[in-house]
Amino acid sequence: MKNNIILEKSYAFAVRIVKLNQFLTQEKKEFVLSKQILRSGTSIGANVEEAVGGISKKEFRAKMSIAYKESRETDYWLRLLKDTEIIEEKLFNSLYEENKELLKILYKIIKSSEN
Repeated sequence: MKNNIILEKSYAFAVRIVKLNQFLTQEKKEFVLSKQILRSGTSIGANVEEAVGGISKKEFRAKMSIAYKESRETDYWLRLLKDTEIIEEKLFNSLYEENKELLKILYKIIKSSEN
């Protein structure tokens, strides 16, 4: 299979989210929000992977839509972590921008798959 940008980017983002979870639990001793963002942030790539392996166009769109919703949820948890001063602005900005890029790509994929 040729390079798939959404597969690559969502996987790379999941790796960063796992590392964020490690930081939050080990350094910040934060266990509730860290679990929430771990779940939603890694679910993006898992749903993209399922979409690519889907057997129908309908299944593809459904899984990409779930990935989009999980990305929106991750956006929420990132903002909450920043606004409660659990993570620094620099880390937030990096993760937030990467997630925004995923949102844009996922949105375009969903819209183009409707046609």
